[in-house]
Amino acid sequence: MTTSDATKIELELREEIARLRSLLPERIDLAPEDIERGLAGLVLTLVEFLRQVLERQAIRRMEGDTLTDEEVERVGVALMRLEQKIGEIAEQFGLDHDDIQLRIAAAS
Repeated sequence: MTTSDATKIELELREEIARLRSLLPERIDLAPEDIERGLAGLVLTLVEFLRQVLERQAIRRMEGDTLTDEEVERVGVALMRLEQKIGEIAEQFGLDHDDIQLRIAAAS
């Protein structure tokens, strides 16, 4: 990853954090029955974010021809399985895709 790529990712993260802050209430009313769902949503959001970062890095490496065909296949399968597992766990907690989806702009 180049310094330029890292800077773009950092800027995207800062923008996403600022956007999320504006969506969060100043006070959070925690009801015991909602804690599990909220914690699951937070964890799954972080895992989904990391999956997206890994996917972008894999795409950059594919475009830069630094992965073999076998590595491309393995990474693709791993990312698909991870996405599927995130969906399964989200469903168990009554979360939908929008509950755990971060909007990360594509780096140019």
